[in-house]
Amino acid sequence: TGDAAVVHPDGYVEIRDRLKDVIISGGENISSVEVESVLLRHQAVEEVAIVGFPHERWGEAPHAFVVLHEGARADERELREFARANLAHFKAPHSVTFVKELPKTATGKIQKYILRKQRPAIAPQ
Repeated sequence: TGDAAVVHPDGYVEIRDRLKDVIISGGENISSVEVESVLLRHQAVEEVAIVGFPHERWGEAPHAFVVLHEGARADERELREFARANLAHFKAPHSVTFVKELPKTATGKIQKYILRKQRPAIAPQ
């Protein structure tokens, strides 16, 4: 199915992410869903999509596309620090792009393949 899942001891199957949305950075697997769920806890963030972009040093690095709540304010540094405070540092986005809306299908699913085409490679930090 293309889904990454965990089977719990009680038999419950938990879908964690789409395999194509897992970011491999420096040999570490990063779940885009995990990073998105953390950033969605930030008071200014209405929607977020995490995608991997080529990175000179790590192979790939997470990048956040963020829609802020109307009237809310946040900058890239604030969101990166928030993510680093709530995740392993290597999982935090290396960069952030603020957008008015995320591209979606008719059923509301975020079209990450469109976002992957919008950003060049990320330079080492």
